[in-house]
This record gives sequence, structure tokens and C-alpha cells, in this order.
Amino acid sequence: MATQTQRRGSLRSAVTTGIGKAVRRAAGMVGGGSAFPGMVVEKIDRGFLGRTLAQLPLGTVVVSGTNGKTSTTRMIAQTLENLGFAVATNPTGSNFVRGVVSSLVRQVDSRGGLHADVAVFELDEAYAALFVKQVPPRYCVLLNVLRDQLDRFGEIDNTARLLGAVAAATTGTVVLNRDDARVAALAGVARSAKKTDYYGLEPNLRPMFPSDDDLHGHVVEDTDEARAAEAAKQAYRNLPATVTLASADRDQAEFLIDGAKHGATMRVSGVYNLFNAAAALAVVRAVVADAMDARGLSPKAERAVKQLRVMAAEQRDETLVKAVSRVTPAFGRGETIDVDGTLVDLVLVKNPSGFRSALQSFSPEGADTMIAINDQYADGRDMSWLWDVDFTSLRGRGVAMVSGTRRWDMALRLRYDGVEPREVTEDLGQAVDRLLAAGPGARKRIYCTYTAMLEIRKHLEILLKVDKRLAGIAGIQRTVERGAEER
Repeated sequence: MATQTQRRGSLRSAVTTGIGKAVRRAAGMVGGGSAFPGMVVEKIDRGFLGRTLAQLPLGTVVVSGTNGKTSTTRMIAQTLENLGFAVATNPTGSNFVRGVVSSLVRQVDSRGGLHADVAVFELDEAYAALFVKQVPPRYCVLLNVLRDQLDRFGEIDNTARLLGAVAAATTGTVVLNRDDARVAALAGVARSAKKTDYYGLEPNLRPMFPSDDDLHGHVVEDTDEARAAEAAKQAYRNLPATVTLASADRDQAEFLIDGAKHGATMRVSGVYNLFNAAAALAVVRAVVADAMDARGLSPKAERAVKQLRVMAAEQRDETLVKAVSRVTPAFGRGETIDVDGTLVDLVLVKNPSGFRSALQSFSPEGADTMIAINDQYADGRDMSWLWDVDFTSLRGRGVAMVSGTRRWDMALRLRYDGVEPREVTEDLGQAVDRLLAAGPGARKRIYCTYTAMLEIRKHLEILLKVDKRLAGIAGIQRTVERGAEER
């Protein structure tokens, strides 16, 4: 029987949910931001987040790090859904605490009930540390620490400390990238966790994922402290990983899981996304292992767990790999959009490591390239990181279009690497139109920062609606013409 405190909490959740949903509808009518309902709910009911997530039988997964948060969150959530679990998540990529609250407002019922088995949330590095103060996660996966948005985070050791707060608050399984020394070292602060797992790369793939030290020409000094740090870095890379990315080629991946190799043809492409899939698999394995003994799961999840229980370990891992292989690309992250027969790849870039990996993942041959660089708050104001990216792979075909608020900085950077930008255009929509008009039918690939990606994708959606409308008009015209001929 519910206690008086529980009944009060349920009543308050119902009232908060009603207000939150009303604010969400009103915000939608006036074009308000996706995080606005969360801001209102935070003001009127600070306990809403904790009470809501406490309902979940498998708890919460927090995903954070410099690169790959959105894609990895989507991979974990969709893989669990493909297996049969009900998942709450923040699919819009609004990764502040109030963005998570907004997503929950949308997903709870009128009484504040959250009908899910587990929650998977992407969180900005700074806001992840605030989130875990309210809700200690059962699982976390910490991806990497790279120089990104220095105007917000300062030096990368500060970013590592923020991620350390997440590891320290996690109660179940902490999943760490063993190939990033700053992340792997966080095992030392994960004192509340029951277990620490690692994911990683085979040695031959490591050059595709340079660490921050690699990118900035780190030199090991001849001191006892420096030698100890370098030895620790190598020791982390030798840690036993639960999941290792053994090979990667566009959409072909091979994962090493507990000594057994599992090949997969992925629906996502790019070596960086395949490495994110390794991280997702490590987390999903931990969630599935706990689900074997969990109570209160949804009926569909209960059926899924019943089937997984009778499988041998290797067969179960093969099932997980098949589930992750069906995950579709996250919004604007390696997404391909068909615009009236022309394929357009949207590739998000926001720091040197991510940009380098993206350029390695896609051959410039057979595609017209556009680069769109903005420096709005969500992108980070400091664009000096562009000088840490090697653009020489684009020399042969060149870059068809450069756009965005920092278009001239980008054009200059390309010229220093011997890459000629054929056109520089201020307006992003106009730049996309001109790119599509030049060589119609040829594949287009757009490397873009976050706010540029949002604007470009919105413009492409408008073009798609126009194409559909024109196709509908053409269809009506053909019908009328056939009718005239019959008469």
C-alpha cells in the first residue's frame, strides 16, 4: 500500500505533468524551444526528475564525453528497443538537464507515470555533473576528452573532472574508453559502482582516433613524472575490453566480444560511428545482464529476457550485435537525405578529432564537398581547432562550396593545405541550392558544425516538401491529360 508521502509525490507529479504538457503545447504553438517546458518544471517541482526516473526497474544510463554523445545515445536506446525493452530517452539532442526534463514531460502519462524499463540520456559534460547530483545513474558510458568549446569548458583536464563526477555517482556499471587515457583513469573515482567495463580499439585502428596529446604533438619529457604518465597511458590500452572494435570500413564492422568475433553490416557508416557502436554494445551488455534478475519489467521486455536467458553467451552477444546493426543514423550525424534523386550526406563536425575521423571515413571521390562552419554558442566560439585538422585528402577533388559565419577562416585554412574552395557563399540556404544545382544527381557531402547542420537540414526539409508538392501537381496534371486523351 502506498504511503502518505508516496501519494503526495504521485499527486504532485500529476499536477506538474499537467502544467508541463500545457507549457509544451503552448511553446509548440509559438515556436518555442524544446527545453522550455523543462525550465518551467524545474522551477515549480525540483523533485520531478528524481521521482519520475525512480520508477524504472533498470534505472538510468548517462552518456557523456566530447565526441559521439548523440550517436551513442541513439545506438544504446535503439538497440535496447530492438531487443524488446521500453526506453525513455532525449531524442532531440537537448542535452542539458532541463532538456531531459522536457523529454520526460512528453513521455509520461497524465499521472506522471513513465512506462519504460530503462532511460538513456545524452548529457553535455558540464550538465552531466549536475544531473547526477539529482539522479545517480545505474550505468554510464564516458566516451572521450578532447579540446572542444574551450570558451565553455576551459582546458581538457577540467572536462575530465566533470566526467569524473559522473563516474563517481554511478551505482552499477561504469563503461570507459580504454584508448583515451584521461577517460580510462576515471576508474579510480568510480568507487560507488559495482563494476567497471572498458571498450576499445584494436591497435591498427588507433591512428584513426588520435588522442588530444596526439593531435597537439605531445612529446614525452625525460622526467620521472612524464615517463610514468606515458607508461600509464600504455597500460590503459592493455586493459581487457568487454567490446573491441576489431575492424572498420565504412558500414562494415567486426567486434571482438569476450574473445569471439562478430561481423556486422551497419546501417550507420563511418569509423567513428562504428567505434560508438562498440561503446553502445558494452553498455547494452551490462543492462541485459542486470535485466536477467530484474523485476517489474514491461511484458515485452519480460518475453525478451526469457529468450535471452536460454541462449549461450556467444549467441546472446550475436543477438546484441544484430540489434545494434539495425540502428539508423542520428539526426544530422552521417545522415543521408535524398533530395529529388540527389543523395546529400550530412556529417557533423565540432572538433579536430571528429573532423579528422569524418574525412577518413568518407572518400572525397565521386562526391561534391561543402564545408559549413558556424561559431554560435552551441558550436563554440573558438574555431582555432580547424588548424589541427588535416584537409590534404580533399586536394584532388577540391571543395565545391564553403559557407557559414566562419566561411573565410575555413577557406583560408583549406588554401594552406593546398585545397581550392571553388565558391564561398554567406547564406547557408543559398549555398545548399548552388551546391545541388552544380552537377545535379552527383552525390553531395556537407561537413558542418552543429548550428549549421540544423539550418541546412531545415532548408533540405523545405526542399523535400516542395519536391513532393511539385510531384503531386505533376501527378494531377498527368491524370488530367490521360482523362483528356480518353475523352
